[in-house]
Amino acid sequence: MKNLLVLTICFLALSAYSQKSLFNGKNLKNWDIHLGTPITGFEDLAKKATPETTYQVVSIDGHKVIHVSGDIFASMATKVEFENYHLHLEFKWGEKVYGQRNSGLLYHSFGPFGTAFGTWMATIEHQMMHGSLGDTYLMANTSCETKVIKTGDGKNYMYDPEGIPMSFNETDNGHSIKKAFDAEKPLGEWNTIDLYCYGQTSIHVVNGQAVMVNTKCSKIENGVKTPLTKGKIQIQSEGGEFYIRKITIEKIKGLPSDFLR
Repeated sequence: MKNLLVLTICFLALSAYSQKSLFNGKNLKNWDIHLGTPITGFEDLAKKATPETTYQVVSIDGHKVIHVSGDIFASMATKVEFENYHLHLEFKWGEKVYGQRNSGLLYHSFGPFGTAFGTWMATIEHQMMHGSLGDTYLMANTSCETKVIKTGDGKNYMYDPEGIPMSFNETDNGHSIKKAFDAEKPLGEWNTIDLYCYGQTSIHVVNGQAVMVNTKCSKIENGVKTPLTKGKIQIQSEGGEFYIRKITIEKIKGLPSDFLR
Protein backbone atom coordinates (compact mmCIF):
# COMPACT_ATOMS: atom_id res chain seq x y z
CA MET A 1 0.00 0.00 0.00
CA LYS A 2 2.77 2.41 0.94
CA ASN A 3 4.49 2.13 -2.44
CA LEU A 4 1.26 3.03 -4.23
CA LEU A 5 1.14 6.30 -2.33
CA VAL A 6 4.67 7.51 -3.05
CA LEU A 7 4.86 10.84 -4.78
CA THR A 8 5.57 9.92 -8.40
CA ILE A 9 4.13 12.59 -10.64
CA CYS A 10 5.04 16.11 -11.61
CA PHE A 11 2.84 18.60 -9.81
CA LEU A 12 3.78 21.49 -12.07
CA ALA A 13 1.30 20.26 -14.66
CA LEU A 14 -1.52 20.92 -12.18
CA SER A 15 -0.51 24.47 -11.30
CA ALA A 16 -2.83 27.30 -12.25
CA TYR A 17 -0.34 29.97 -11.24
CA SER A 18 3.17 30.14 -9.85
CA GLN A 19 3.99 29.67 -6.20
CA LYS A 20 3.35 32.46 -3.73
CA SER A 21 5.30 32.57 -0.49
CA LEU A 22 3.23 33.10 2.66
CA PHE A 23 6.42 34.09 4.51
CA ASN A 24 8.22 37.12 3.13
CA GLY A 25 11.44 36.32 5.00
CA LYS A 26 11.27 39.56 6.97
CA ASN A 27 8.17 39.77 9.14
CA LEU A 28 4.69 38.35 9.72
CA LYS A 29 2.64 41.28 8.46
CA ASN A 30 0.58 39.00 6.22
CA TRP A 31 -0.72 37.07 9.24
CA ASP A 32 -3.07 37.72 12.14
CA ILE A 33 -1.96 36.42 15.55
CA HIS A 34 -4.37 35.45 18.30
CA LEU A 35 -3.35 34.33 21.78
CA GLY A 36 -5.73 31.81 23.32
CA THR A 37 -5.87 29.81 26.53
CA PRO A 38 -2.93 28.76 28.74
CA ILE A 39 -1.43 25.28 28.58
CA THR A 40 -2.17 23.39 31.79
CA GLY A 41 0.84 23.61 34.07
CA PHE A 42 2.33 26.54 32.17
CA GLU A 43 -0.08 29.31 33.11
CA ASP A 44 2.80 31.56 34.17
CA LEU A 45 4.24 31.47 30.65
CA ALA A 46 0.87 32.38 29.15
CA LYS A 47 0.77 35.52 31.31
CA LYS A 48 4.08 36.63 29.84
CA ALA A 49 3.30 35.67 26.23
CA THR A 50 2.78 38.31 23.55
CA PRO A 51 2.03 37.93 19.84
CA GLU A 52 5.62 39.00 19.14
CA THR A 53 7.17 36.35 21.40
CA THR A 54 4.82 33.56 20.36
CA TYR A 55 5.43 33.95 16.62
CA GLN A 56 8.60 35.70 15.53
CA VAL A 57 11.21 35.78 12.79
CA VAL A 58 14.66 34.52 13.81
CA SER A 59 17.84 33.41 12.04
CA ILE A 60 19.04 29.80 11.72
CA ASP A 61 22.27 29.14 9.84
CA GLY A 62 22.05 32.56 8.27
CA HIS A 63 18.47 32.10 7.03
CA LYS A 64 15.32 33.79 8.29
CA VAL A 65 12.70 31.38 9.67
CA ILE A 66 9.49 31.58 11.70
CA HIS A 67 9.90 30.55 15.33
CA VAL A 68 6.78 29.29 17.11
CA SER A 69 7.21 29.26 20.89
CA GLY A 70 4.61 26.61 21.71
CA ASP A 71 4.28 27.88 25.30
CA ILE A 72 0.66 29.03 24.92
CA PHE A 73 -2.28 27.93 22.79
CA ALA A 74 -2.31 30.43 19.93
CA SER A 75 -3.04 30.88 16.25
CA MET A 76 -1.25 32.56 13.38
CA ALA A 77 -3.79 32.92 10.57
CA THR A 78 -3.69 34.22 7.03
CA LYS A 79 -5.65 37.39 6.42
CA VAL A 80 -7.35 35.94 3.34
CA GLU A 81 -9.06 32.68 2.41
CA PHE A 82 -7.71 30.14 -0.07
CA GLU A 83 -9.48 27.62 -2.30
CA ASN A 84 -8.22 24.90 -4.68
CA TYR A 85 -4.54 25.00 -3.78
CA HIS A 86 -1.32 23.14 -3.02
CA LEU A 87 0.37 24.34 0.16
CA HIS A 88 3.98 23.38 0.91
CA LEU A 89 5.44 23.77 4.41
CA GLU A 90 8.84 22.82 5.85
CA PHE A 91 9.31 22.62 9.62
CA LYS A 92 11.38 21.05 12.37
CA TRP A 93 10.93 20.72 16.12
CA GLY A 94 12.95 22.71 18.63
CA GLU A 95 14.11 21.59 22.06
CA LYS A 96 11.50 23.22 24.31
CA VAL A 97 8.37 21.21 25.14
CA TYR A 98 5.37 22.28 27.21
CA GLY A 99 3.53 19.02 27.79
CA GLN A 100 3.98 17.49 24.34
CA ARG A 101 5.34 18.38 20.91
CA ASN A 102 2.07 19.38 19.35
CA SER A 103 0.95 21.71 16.59
CA GLY A 104 -1.16 21.65 13.47
CA LEU A 105 -1.62 23.06 10.00
CA LEU A 106 -5.26 24.15 10.05
CA TYR A 107 -7.08 24.59 6.75
CA HIS A 108 -10.55 25.67 5.56
CA SER A 109 -10.67 27.80 8.73
CA PHE A 110 -13.71 30.04 9.20
CA GLY A 111 -15.51 32.11 11.81
CA PRO A 112 -14.01 33.84 14.83
CA PHE A 113 -10.94 32.91 16.86
CA GLY A 114 -11.89 31.01 19.99
CA THR A 115 -14.50 28.75 18.40
CA ALA A 116 -12.34 25.63 18.82
CA PHE A 117 -10.88 24.94 22.28
CA GLY A 118 -11.13 28.62 23.16
CA THR A 119 -8.35 29.51 20.74
CA TRP A 120 -8.76 28.54 17.07
CA MET A 121 -11.30 29.09 14.32
CA ALA A 122 -13.52 26.20 13.25
CA THR A 123 -11.28 24.18 10.96
CA ILE A 124 -9.90 20.91 9.63
CA GLU A 125 -6.45 19.99 10.88
CA HIS A 126 -3.47 18.41 9.18
CA GLN A 127 -1.94 17.16 12.41
CA MET A 128 1.71 18.08 13.05
CA MET A 129 2.05 16.53 16.52
CA HIS A 130 5.20 14.43 16.86
CA GLY A 131 4.24 10.81 16.19
CA SER A 132 0.94 11.78 14.55
CA LEU A 133 2.13 13.87 11.59
CA GLY A 134 -0.50 13.61 8.85
CA ASP A 135 -3.52 12.65 10.98
CA THR A 136 -6.84 14.43 10.44
CA TYR A 137 -8.50 16.23 13.34
CA LEU A 138 -11.89 17.90 12.90
CA MET A 139 -12.43 20.99 15.05
CA ALA A 140 -15.79 22.47 16.00
CA ASN A 141 -18.51 22.00 13.40
CA THR A 142 -16.48 20.41 10.59
CA SER A 143 -16.89 17.02 8.95
CA CYS A 144 -15.37 14.79 6.26
CA GLU A 145 -15.64 11.32 4.74
CA THR A 146 -12.56 9.09 4.68
CA LYS A 147 -11.81 5.51 3.62
CA VAL A 148 -10.70 3.75 6.79
CA ILE A 149 -9.94 0.50 8.56
CA LYS A 150 -9.66 -0.15 12.29
CA THR A 151 -6.25 0.31 13.90
CA GLY A 152 -4.50 -2.75 15.28
CA ASP A 153 -5.87 -2.20 18.78
CA GLY A 154 -9.37 -1.72 17.40
CA LYS A 155 -9.79 1.60 19.21
CA ASN A 156 -9.35 4.04 16.33
CA TYR A 157 -9.78 4.44 12.60
CA MET A 158 -6.91 4.91 10.16
CA TYR A 159 -6.88 5.93 6.51
CA ASP A 160 -6.61 3.11 3.97
CA PRO A 161 -7.27 3.67 0.23
CA GLU A 162 -8.95 0.24 0.15
CA GLY A 163 -10.97 0.92 3.30
CA ILE A 164 -14.66 1.61 3.85
CA PRO A 165 -15.84 5.23 3.42
CA MET A 166 -17.08 6.60 6.74
CA SER A 167 -18.27 10.00 7.89
CA PHE A 168 -16.40 11.71 10.73
CA ASN A 169 -17.30 14.65 12.96
CA GLU A 170 -17.82 15.32 16.65
CA THR A 171 -20.90 13.08 16.77
CA ASP A 172 -20.35 10.53 13.96
CA ASN A 173 -17.38 8.19 14.57
CA GLY A 174 -15.35 10.90 16.29
CA HIS A 175 -13.22 13.77 15.09
CA SER A 176 -9.83 12.03 14.73
CA ILE A 177 -8.52 9.85 11.88
CA LYS A 178 -5.08 8.24 12.00
CA LYS A 179 -2.65 8.49 9.09
CA ALA A 180 -2.06 5.41 6.89
CA PHE A 181 1.55 5.02 8.05
CA ASP A 182 4.37 6.96 9.68
CA ALA A 183 6.41 9.10 7.28
CA GLU A 184 7.82 11.52 9.86
CA LYS A 185 11.56 12.18 10.09
CA PRO A 186 13.54 11.93 13.35
CA LEU A 187 13.49 14.86 15.77
CA GLY A 188 15.83 17.64 14.69
CA GLU A 189 15.37 16.99 10.95
CA TRP A 190 13.23 19.08 8.61
CA ASN A 191 9.85 17.61 7.64
CA THR A 192 7.86 18.62 4.57
CA ILE A 193 4.09 18.87 4.37
CA ASP A 194 2.26 19.11 1.07
CA LEU A 195 -1.44 19.80 1.47
CA TYR A 196 -3.67 19.52 -1.59
CA CYS A 197 -7.19 20.94 -1.38
CA TYR A 198 -9.54 20.84 -4.37
CA GLY A 199 -13.29 21.05 -4.09
CA GLN A 200 -14.31 19.05 -1.03
CA THR A 201 -11.24 16.79 -1.14
CA SER A 202 -7.99 17.20 0.81
CA ILE A 203 -4.79 15.15 0.61
CA HIS A 204 -2.10 15.10 3.32
CA VAL A 205 1.40 14.36 1.98
CA VAL A 206 4.25 13.94 4.49
CA ASN A 207 7.82 13.93 3.22
CA GLY A 208 6.62 13.01 -0.26
CA GLN A 209 4.22 10.26 0.75
CA ALA A 210 0.41 10.54 0.85
CA VAL A 211 -0.84 9.41 4.24
CA MET A 212 -4.44 10.72 4.17
CA VAL A 213 -7.23 11.49 1.70
CA ASN A 214 -10.41 13.16 2.94
CA THR A 215 -13.50 13.76 0.82
CA LYS A 216 -16.82 15.53 1.33
CA CYS A 217 -15.24 18.16 3.59
CA SER A 218 -18.16 20.05 5.11
CA LYS A 219 -19.26 22.38 7.84
CA ILE A 220 -22.29 21.62 9.97
CA GLU A 221 -24.74 24.38 10.80
CA ASN A 222 -28.02 23.63 12.58
CA GLY A 223 -27.49 19.95 11.84
CA VAL A 224 -27.11 20.53 8.09
CA LYS A 225 -23.89 19.79 6.19
CA THR A 226 -22.76 22.23 3.51
CA PRO A 227 -19.61 21.95 1.36
CA LEU A 228 -16.43 23.35 2.90
CA THR A 229 -14.05 24.18 0.06
CA LYS A 230 -12.14 27.23 1.24
CA GLY A 231 -10.96 29.13 4.27
CA LYS A 232 -8.03 30.69 6.04
CA ILE A 233 -4.82 28.87 6.97
CA GLN A 234 -3.84 28.70 10.66
CA ILE A 235 -0.57 27.59 12.27
CA GLN A 236 -0.93 26.43 15.87
CA SER A 237 1.20 27.14 18.90
CA GLU A 238 0.27 24.13 21.03
CA GLY A 239 2.95 22.79 23.35
CA GLY A 240 6.09 22.35 21.29
CA GLU A 241 8.66 24.83 20.04
CA PHE A 242 9.27 24.57 16.29
CA TYR A 243 10.57 26.41 13.24
CA ILE A 244 9.16 27.01 9.76
CA ARG A 245 11.64 27.77 7.03
CA LYS A 246 9.28 27.73 4.05
CA ILE A 247 5.55 28.01 3.42
CA THR A 248 4.23 28.50 -0.11
CA ILE A 249 0.88 28.17 -1.83
CA GLU A 250 -0.22 27.80 -5.45
CA LYS A 251 -3.63 27.47 -7.04
CA ILE A 252 -4.28 24.12 -8.76
CA LYS A 253 -6.59 22.89 -11.51
CA GLY A 254 -7.00 19.40 -10.04
CA LEU A 255 -5.57 16.76 -7.72
CA PRO A 256 -2.63 14.37 -8.27
CA SER A 257 -4.44 11.33 -9.66
CA ASP A 258 -2.06 8.78 -8.14
CA PHE A 259 -3.27 9.72 -4.66
CA LEU A 260 -6.90 8.99 -5.50
CA ARG A 261 -6.58 5.37 -6.59
